[in-house]
Amino acid sequence: MNTNAREQICTIGGASKATGVNIETIRYYERIGLTPPPPRRAQRYRLYDHEMIKRLAFIRRCRRLGFSLDEVRELLRFVDGGEPSCAEVKERTLEHIQEVQAKIRDLQTVKRVLSDMAAKCDDGAVPGCPIIDALYTDAVAPAA
Repeated sequence: MNTNAREQICTIGGASKATGVNIETIRYYERIGLTPPPPRRAQRYRLYDHEMIKRLAFIRRCRRLGFSLDEVRELLRFVDGGEPSCAEVKERTLEHIQEVQAKIRDLQTVKRVLSDMAAKCDDGAVPGCPIIDALYTDAVAPAA
């Protein structure tokens, strides 16, 4: 194997280890077109070069930041098209920040509801469980 990192080729296992992306996830990204099909050895092993490793790391970073697969696909179009317009990427990022803020508000509501349920629990001093009761009661929507 060539010792130059830019030219180094590895198998899917090596790509997974280098990027932290699960092997099955790498295959999935290939199936849905986020990554191009890698060349294969005679033994049918996929071969990943430095650019593919960078692409997988980019996808992983985007996913960890909460971008959907469609949003990642759009960001990759900017990358694949050459020079991305910074204004367009910034616009997408600001839109994503608004989505993240909405999720934070939703999660704060979930936390408040769960905390209220937990506060009703007396740690088993009475029969039944107020948390389970609340989950069952709130799970049934009133008929219209």
